[in-house]
Amino acid sequence: MKSLAAELVVPGAVVVLKTPHGDFNFAHGTRTYRGSDPVTLADRTRIGSITKTWTGTVILQLVQEGRLKLDDPVSKYHRGVPNGRKITIAQLLNMRSGLYSYSETPELNQALDSGPRKVWSPQELLDLAFGQKPWFAPDNGFYYSNTNAVLLGLIAEKLDGKPLARIFQDRLFTPLGLADTLFPFPGVSGLPAPHPRGYMYGTNTGMLYSQALPAALQQRARKGALKPRDVTELNPSWVWAAGAGISTAGDLAAWAEALVRGNLLDARLQRVRLASTKSPDAGSLDTARYGLAIARFGGLYGHAGELPGFSTFAAHDPANHVTLVVWTNLTPAPDGRSPATTIARAVARQVYTGPAGTDPLQ
Repeated sequence: MKSLAAELVVPGAVVVLKTPHGDFNFAHGTRTYRGSDPVTLADRTRIGSITKTWTGTVILQLVQEGRLKLDDPVSKYHRGVPNGRKITIAQLLNMRSGLYSYSETPELNQALDSGPRKVWSPQELLDLAFGQKPWFAPDNGFYYSNTNAVLLGLIAEKLDGKPLARIFQDRLFTPLGLADTLFPFPGVSGLPAPHPRGYMYGTNTGMLYSQALPAALQQRARKGALKPRDVTELNPSWVWAAGAGISTAGDLAAWAEALVRGNLLDARLQRVRLASTKSPDAGSLDTARYGLAIARFGGLYGHAGELPGFSTFAAHDPANHVTLVVWTNLTPAPDGRSPATTIARAVARQVYTGPAGTDPLQ
């Protein structure tokens, strides 16, 4: 793992692997670029899109409680959504709405670069998205869009009558005992201690169309001649229900297990959720198949998370009782790869034996 972490140029990396044959915990590197303070298993990190599994679970709980249905149109709960009368709650969850992702707009990325502490409201994010033409008609394709999760977060707040942070605390964190997990209020830009700093090469605008640096800059980064930017204080309100969560490796392992074992849903709805990842047209997130706010990587179910400075992977294999969590404090790697998913794939190869050249996360 040390050599792979060095290849990816990550300052720090943490791996938690739980198997029936024993557990493996690995903490490598430092909290700061070229620093001396080591990362630890207790460090809190930004988890990015793993937050979508929280949002999706709350929505499915509301379905379970009879307060909405998977085939309800989005227009029933939020006005002004393009194709809102035809887009269902399920299509928001499984990324088949076709709604443009606000996070791909030049306006947002320019604002993140020029004003990283700006506090974004969910409606501002939706306004950016709705100003763009949908990619396709509902259920006519797969397109990974943060807009879907923001809409689901607003629907959860409307039905539960609480801020999303309180909903997550009451419905998820407290029942599962996730004491080191939180969903920050919009005005909070920092992370609670202990935590690493988060780094990225280039700018959000520069990375909008390609995650990889030019070849010459990749070489400079690997030699240490190009210093990454510290983006730790980038206010996460811009991802809100799609990716603003904060957690530790240990809490993420507990969450992945609860998510996949169905601790927070009844047996019927949990079967529906896991089965939603098995359709050939469920789309892809890197090598994953995507379902109702959950992804499947081979036998592992969970999610990956990427936002400037932080890369995360958390998943559980219910058949083989394997749990795998990885986080790093840099993303993307200079060559454009996701550091956490790349490391997770390497760890999985050690756990799952198969023909040479096979990818255990496919």
